[in-house]
Amino acid sequence: MLILCRIRCLHFGHGIRQLHQCTTMASCCRKFSSIIHILVIFLLVSSSICPVFSSEPHNLRGRNQTFRPEKELKKLKIIRQRLNEINKPAVKTIQSPDGDIIDCVLLHHQPAFDHPQLKGQRPLDPPERPRDYGAEGMVMGAEEEPVQLWRMSGETCPEGTIPMRRTREEDMLRASSVRRFGRKPRRRVRRDSTSNGHEHAVGYVNGQEYYGARGSLNVWAPHVSNPYEFSLSQLWVISGSFAHDLNTIEAGWQVSPELYGDNYPRFFTYWTNDAYETTGCYNLLCSGFVQTNNRIAIGAAISPMSSYHGGQFDITLLVWKDPKHGNWWLEFGSGVLVGYWPSCLFTHLRDHATMVQFGGEIVNSRAGGFHTSTAMGSGHFSGEGFGKASYFRNLQVVDWDNNLIPLPNLRLLADHPNCYDIRGGINGVWGHYFYYGGPGRNVRCP
Repeated sequence: MLILCRIRCLHFGHGIRQLHQCTTMASCCRKFSSIIHILVIFLLVSSSICPVFSSEPHNLRGRNQTFRPEKELKKLKIIRQRLNEINKPAVKTIQSPDGDIIDCVLLHHQPAFDHPQLKGQRPLDPPERPRDYGAEGMVMGAEEEPVQLWRMSGETCPEGTIPMRRTREEDMLRASSVRRFGRKPRRRVRRDSTSNGHEHAVGYVNGQEYYGARGSLNVWAPHVSNPYEFSLSQLWVISGSFAHDLNTIEAGWQVSPELYGDNYPRFFTYWTNDAYETTGCYNLLCSGFVQTNNRIAIGAAISPMSSYHGGQFDITLLVWKDPKHGNWWLEFGSGVLVGYWPSCLFTHLRDHATMVQFGGEIVNSRAGGFHTSTAMGSGHFSGEGFGKASYFRNLQVVDWDNNLIPLPNLRLLADHPNCYDIRGGINGVWGHYFYYGGPGRNVRCP
């Protein structure tokens, strides 16, 4: 009787007042245990928070209205545990114009030193930079190098700290998998074809031993048509077979609504030592990459951006292996050291890379059975050239003696040239270069 009475109130009442009135109407309700009373109130409160923590896509919610409080509470617990692991105590907080919160975290408190092989360590001093015997060409018509939005106010993090983009609950709720938040999807990786909807237009070299790579790429904000797709431009330093032992180091810019909640191009890093299965992550979302710089926030938005038939803004990225300690260092822009990937994170990359790759990548989910309209680079084909197409220029690799040298035998590959294409060249100003990209779905790419 009590259960029936309270269920009726739960369905037709709108608060504790109705629940109380229902209990008064049936005197027999008072004879039951107060345990049932507590249980029903728990269900009432749980049902009120259900919409807040639901992870189902909006278009699927109508198909399944079943609320499973135990599952939602377990998910919330996992999210809070992950947030405690990722976010570290801040000595200063900076509000970015794009809505990001940047926490200034002490160097030795960063996530890297949660790694079992790095616990108790401190960041290393800068290594010897690769020798460059060639002059890097300036970009015709290019503007000054972009900066990050969070620094527009003039505020910076103090010496002895690093700027960390704060991860929030809503970031994790957007993820297709909370447990794999901050990681690329598991996928069978092949160098010469698509894999699980990932499509590429890249230039690459292989067949020798490589100890780093450098290139300059212009920054765009390509259209991404699906929240679970992304568009990026980056360099890869690769070793191992294209199976479960693949090692990669990656850096560039990306637009990823799922990861960041917006369509800004953002500076990012990535690493894995098992082909994206269980190791590695984006940015500082797990232990691994050691940041040493207090002016660059990995995962923060880049500004300004290139515009079609307008100003072109590019960034220069350099990754190289420290000859003394064997760690892989990252430089952003004109001599700004960001940090390093410790050699202990890797298997094959402890020695050297066997492949270096530059270019663009998108995810094609084929929503509605059609190719995605997510753009790569500027969203225009390579044939349109400077000021309209996206590019990589001044491409180099680092040799065994820590020298930057021109690319030997650069090869070009586009998985779907009717959707995204690539064409390259070489001259005295840009050295080895290529244009790449495209709009995705079009009359030749249905």
